Amino acid sequence: MSHLLREHAPVTTAGWELLDSEARERLSPALAARRLVDFSGPLGWEHSATNLGRVEDLSGAPGDGVEAKQRRVLALVELRVPFAISRAELEAGDRGAEDADLAPLDEAARRIAIAENAAVFHGWKAAGISGVLESSPYDAIELGEDCERYPRHVAKAVEALLDAGVAGPHGLALGSDVYARVLETSEHGGYPLLEHLREILSGPIVWAPGVEGAGVLSMRGGDFLFESGEDLSIGYSDHDAESVRLYLQESFSFRVATPEAAVALT
Repeated sequence: MSHLLREHAPVTTAGWELLDSEARERLSPALAARRLVDFSGPLGWEHSATNLGRVEDLSGAPGDGVEAKQRRVLALVELRVPFAISRAELEAGDRGAEDADLAPLDEAARRIAIAENAAVFHGWKAAGISGVLESSPYDAIELGEDCERYPRHVAKAVEALLDAGVAGPHGLALGSDVYARVLETSEHGGYPLLEHLREILSGPIVWAPGVEGAGVLSMRGGDFLFESGEDLSIGYSDHDAESVRLYLQESFSFRVATPEAAVALT
């Protein structure tokens, strides 16, 4: 039996396929961090900690003349977002309805993607996670409201990385507000701003809900490390005559190996 307890849910095989497909469709574009950092796993629900390769001295070893050290690890965090789906809508999906109302699942996917992105880019102190942007040693570059100046700011960020010996390609994470502004803007002569930014970066530009401002980071590998225990999965809680209560869940750790491989844009 899986710890997700899906076998106990009043959901048919076709119903689970519908829910999983909807979750993938909603999560894929929103999980910005995974498209820009190194992703390893999934290593399974039972995987609990990431090896940091470091130790700390321990006092009071049980024996004279004995030195003691303890291995340091980064514990994985678990994220869970509950939601409920109408049993009538699941039954409609089983009959082949193309318009089954899965809005609660869509909202759960939005919430957990925002939480993951925020943890990776801005950190999560209580979980021992330092974020990509908060770890950067460079002065943040102010974007301002004039989108036609964005290429200059992004080029400045790329130059700072190259000066520090941080090779590309470089990716750009844009918070929702900034991303919308970029999409709506064209430079003089109608040349799309998005294309100009891509030429500067030689890497992807990613919509990153949950990120405040933006960030330029190297994608050469080895700088930002995301370790997945259980990848995003739907589990079962309970049900009544009207609805089935489910949840989206994942476990992961994140660490910044090279702080100087990213520049924050505010």
